[in-house]
Amino acid sequence: MGSTSGAAKQDDPVTEGTRPVRRRLSVDQRREELMAAALELFSKQDAEGVSIDDVASAAGASRALVYHYFGGKQELYVAALRSAAAQLEARLRPLEGGRPIDELATGLGRYFDFVEERAAGFAALLRGGPTNRSGEIGEIVDSVRHRLFRLVMRQMRVHEPGPVLRITLRSWIASVETAGLDWLEHRDIDRAELEGMLVGQMMALLRVAADRDPQAGQLLGDLTDENTP
Repeated sequence: MGSTSGAAKQDDPVTEGTRPVRRRLSVDQRREELMAAALELFSKQDAEGVSIDDVASAAGASRALVYHYFGGKQELYVAALRSAAAQLEARLRPLEGGRPIDELATGLGRYFDFVEERAAGFAALLRGGPTNRSGEIGEIVDSVRHRLFRLVMRQMRVHEPGPVLRITLRSWIASVETAGLDWLEHRDIDRAELEGMLVGQMMALLRVAADRDPQAGQLLGDLTDENTP
């Protein structure tokens, strides 16, 4: 197998008028291009239905080049999902300084920035739900959910959630994921309206949980007091 640096200098044909022009890509650029093509395909169908030839064709590359960089479809699938997960997790870094409910809304906005700007990556990452995810793929998806869970706890000023509050927060995160996928599919509701609805759903879930759990009741009380003029 040739060296990676040698493959990185492989010329790619680009049509300019009637004369083909060659462009050179770095190793990172070529990998990103292949992963972007793979994410677009994986966002529309299960990985089993996508072939290396499909990825190569979508990226305008050779089949051999895809194998050179990733070794096989599973390696490409994992690398593409890791890339999407890293991009999403970067959006979930906490920004503190406001009221918890405002921080929650801001974090939700950054989440949907990713949904909108990286639609293929988001859909590929979450498509099919947890029942189809196991092993390394499941670990990648779970890492994103854990990051979002920790972010929500931090924004809500929660250090150690009890079982009722933990289930409540994780249920809300599942709703956010489902809403993101549905919005990408239909786009028949204004994004700002959707985000506001999801913040309202958090409050509604906490009201139900407050009937069963003092911790959830205290959190709801804190948030309600903050929203009272």
